[in-house]
Amino acid sequence: MREAKKKMPTLYAKSRKNPVKTPNKKENTKLDFIRQIVAEDLRTNKWGGRVVTRFPPEPNGYLHIGHAKSICLNFGIAAENKGGVCHLRFDDTNPTKEEGEYVEAIKEDVRWLGWDWDDQADQGKALDRIPPAFGRLDRIKPAFGGLYYASDYFEQMYEYAVQLIKKGKAYVCDLTADQIREYRGTLTEPGKDSPYRSRPVEENLELFERMRAGEFPNGSRTLRAKIDMTHPNLNMRDPVMYRILHATHHRTGDKWCIYPMYDWAHGLEDSIERITHSICTLEFENHRPLYDWFLDQLDIFHPQQIEFARLNLTYTVMSKRKLLQLVQGARASGWDDPRMPTICGLRRRGYSPQAIREFCRRIGVNKFNSTVDIALLEYCLREDLNKTSPRAMAVLRPLKVVIDNYPQGRVEELEAVNNPEEPVAGTRNVPFSRELYIERDDFMEEPPKKFYRLSPGREVRLRYAYFVTCKDVIKDENGEVVELHCTYDPATRGGDAPDGRKVKSTLHWVSAAHSLKAEVRLYDHLFSKENPDDVQEDGDFKTNLNPYSLEILSSCRVEPSLGHAKPLSRYQFERLGYFCVDPDSSGGKLVFNRTVSLRDPWAKIQKAQKK
Repeated sequence: MREAKKKMPTLYAKSRKNPVKTPNKKENTKLDFIRQIVAEDLRTNKWGGRVVTRFPPEPNGYLHIGHAKSICLNFGIAAENKGGVCHLRFDDTNPTKEEGEYVEAIKEDVRWLGWDWDDQADQGKALDRIPPAFGRLDRIKPAFGGLYYASDYFEQMYEYAVQLIKKGKAYVCDLTADQIREYRGTLTEPGKDSPYRSRPVEENLELFERMRAGEFPNGSRTLRAKIDMTHPNLNMRDPVMYRILHATHHRTGDKWCIYPMYDWAHGLEDSIERITHSICTLEFENHRPLYDWFLDQLDIFHPQQIEFARLNLTYTVMSKRKLLQLVQGARASGWDDPRMPTICGLRRRGYSPQAIREFCRRIGVNKFNSTVDIALLEYCLREDLNKTSPRAMAVLRPLKVVIDNYPQGRVEELEAVNNPEEPVAGTRNVPFSRELYIERDDFMEEPPKKFYRLSPGREVRLRYAYFVTCKDVIKDENGEVVELHCTYDPATRGGDAPDGRKVKSTLHWVSAAHSLKAEVRLYDHLFSKENPDDVQEDGDFKTNLNPYSLEILSSCRVEPSLGHAKPLSRYQFERLGYFCVDPDSSGGKLVFNRTVSLRDPWAKIQKAQKK
């Protein structure tokens, strides 16, 4: 089925009072503020003509749609500029929360979105993965950087810390975590110096070395920067650089028992890799003075940090902590639950990487926080799947139809179009027989006005087949319709009447004898509120979970061509929506996930905006 062409929607940032419009074609030629900075740096030769970005996930969970925005931004900027590269770097500085499982999952997600790195990529295949959303394939260069880990720099970070101690810019502190918070002060009150702040340099060097040697228990000592306990920016009030943590690291094992804090490691990693443009989300803006202080004190390569607004999406939580609660609390079947906003969940649901990249392109990059309506993501998804998904017929809630005047035992192979958007996709044959299944919703015994589908005495078209007319209705002892008896017009084969008569409805169907049984999982938003965090004081976001986010239909019927469909293959079930083969499918059991319906809520949104 060909979807009707729809007007491109506006990007609807929720505050509904201030919808943000998607730029028109002329506006799309303008660069966002980050790309403007990069372009100006190239013009002035600030970095010697280099553009080096990085995507630095912490391997403590699975990536989600918000990370996709950062991936497309960092890899995209590198790809758009001659010689540009983007590093994939794991910020693995907290061994208690990080696992090798997350590392491998992140690699898979980045590759699936279309990006790669030199030491793993096949150059030819990787070129094919360059996202068309960022330009024609023959006009942009691959953004291959390397694969890096913060843990590779632990020794260098330690040496940098020793340098600061020797300069009198860092000290070992014996205050507990609670005491450090107490001494830190507040936004309105200055902090006070630790009693250990004036320790001699030699004593600090000895204690720090003993910390590394494992002589002290967890939490007993920290290494802190010596900056200013009265600084208006709380991040500058002698922040912790190292903590003692006797834990096994997923890469370094038990080699280390002191681990760098994120704020200490962040700028050093970028400096070591000679990143030119360190692109972060807005919550790191207040941390930038601290990163600058560390780099300036060490007098080492100083990248430029640029902050942008992170992605917020309606009916969605982006916090990895909250997503972990859903998984651990069995509110989701796993990180790849198709209702989750994780990239692996979206992939399992049937999202395409092209749709996600196009969504990230359309929402753009800005400096202010806003919430994007999930309908825009679904719009991008429909636009892509409509062009790329082969069509098939499936009946989710079957109602049997017997064509009384069709010859017993006869089976016809009718030609069906695979994809009207892609003529080279060709056609397939679907079997037609005397007994069929149609959707239960496509019949009403007493139809209201404007119901043009099948009803007693009414003629409709069966897709690719014939005109049929309902003649009789069979009900069970409870009065429920269980079977329809119809007649067909043999002259209407292919769906048109020689005498020119018209029908107002076309129904999809499958042959009862040839169709395959399937399970179909119908997914809806995981949360019932646009803002899942909209709860009463001390409330729990999980109270806004949608109890109807999953409906499982176990008696569906699909055309036989789907019998060999491979996991994650995407289809448009005609008149129903887009569906994806779930990995739970096996030789004897087909399972499909509904990716998105054919209905487009953007029309209603645009109408409301105009009002």
